[in-house]
Amino acid sequence: MLPPAVVLFDLDGTLIDSRGDIVAAVNHALTATGRAPLPAVVIVRYVGDGARVLCARAAQLPEGDPEVDTLVGRFLAYYGEHPLAFTRWQRGAQEALEELATMPDIRLGICTNKPREATDAVLAALGIRTRFRVVVAAGDLSEKKPAPGPLLHAARLLGVDPGAVVMVGDGVQDIECARAAGARAVAVEGFTPRRRLMEARPDVLLDSLRDLPEVLRRWQDSTVRLSPMPRVRAG
Repeated sequence: MLPPAVVLFDLDGTLIDSRGDIVAAVNHALTATGRAPLPAVVIVRYVGDGARVLCARAAQLPEGDPEVDTLVGRFLAYYGEHPLAFTRWQRGAQEALEELATMPDIRLGICTNKPREATDAVLAALGIRTRFRVVVAAGDLSEKKPAPGPLLHAARLLGVDPGAVVMVGDGVQDIECARAAGARAVAVEGFTPRRRLMEARPDVLLDSLRDLPEVLRRWQDSTVRLSPMPRVRAG
């Protein structure tokens, strides 16, 4: 494996805790189309595979049902108007981004299944769009994570071998995407239960993104063993 040169972050559950805004947007879409709202704990279980899948699951419709188009439209319109009403940074995310900015050999990007429209709205509202050299969001390509296409596309845009990419995310989709692309996978606790992340076998599972810079430094130095890592649990 090559020394890390690019770190691609998932967005929801990884850099930000956006559950409140996602739940509000989904329930707006449901009630606007004559459906009953759902408890937050139910909606959060549907997050990770993109807005269309999320809305279809919430409405208990097949993904290809035309009614899902209306739901997605309502969801995106509401989300675009309220991108940060309840959203907060995930633990250690700001500190990690600040420290990574001091590492000259590392470039940062976003690789998310969140729709492009919503992704741009959130990054702009947070004031962090310029921190990322590349942003790949749902709708940019015909496929999404866990397929390798989004990561491979980001690597091509940055002119790097996928083996020099580190995918950081809180979902099984992120780990499987990295594996399929030949990249490293760093999992961080977020929306997905820890057990499911461990079963997906990431290279490293972190409690907090605050530990990510040290992991990258160890990988950059090929003479240092990969373990033990700081605050990384084996199970």
